[in-house]
Amino acid sequence: MTARNKVLVVDDEQQIRRLLRAALVRADFDVAEAEDARRALTALETEKPDVVLLDLGLPDRDGLELVPLIKQRSQATLLVVSAREATDQKVTALDLGADDYVTKPFDTDELLARVRAALRHRVTAQGGVPSVTVGDVEIDLVRRRIFKAGVEVHLTPKEYGVIEVLARFPGRVITHAQLLKSVWTHEIEHHVEYLRVVIRNIRQKLETDPQQPRLIINELGIGYRLSGGD
Repeated sequence: MTARNKVLVVDDEQQIRRLLRAALVRADFDVAEAEDARRALTALETEKPDVVLLDLGLPDRDGLELVPLIKQRSQATLLVVSAREATDQKVTALDLGADDYVTKPFDTDELLARVRAALRHRVTAQGGVPSVTVGDVEIDLVRRRIFKAGVEVHLTPKEYGVIEVLARFPGRVITHAQLLKSVWTHEIEHHVEYLRVVIRNIRQKLETDPQQPRLIINELGIGYRLSGGD
């Protein structure tokens, strides 16, 4: 299946974690959990979440101390979800780098809407667009979903990673080295054959005629580009 956005829920209350997990899974997110600051920082490295939902009342460390640490160590979108209602707490969290602040008790539909809005903002802040349509192919960068003629197509994590990089800047050539560095975690910048295999698989799934590609264009000896979106 196509890799989904992953949310790390950091809260010491098991009931809250269960509630959020159920809502997030229904909304097509992958979920990881941590009940304290120590486990949260470990999960940040191992799980590599796209979004962090952070409670401030943690047993081993004040959540406000975690906000700058999370922002320094990760590109994840950070939403504080806390029972603290004081304006100064909200201002401090936002000043430290939090992307949004939601007060407990919360409405799960509103929280999910804020998560989606924060993800859209992250895409546009990085210079990209939330979705791209090329012919009958739609690439939704916020929900990490690909459709061809209205039917969802499942890509492997590597396949989605490649098309995501290309789709952020449709029409722009992305070099082999840039694609390899963005999608593969280990040093394989000179192993262009890995990239060619993934591109071939994507074309088999998305191109009407993989032998005459119109979606992903090869720039000989340089890299690839996604045809300009509609």
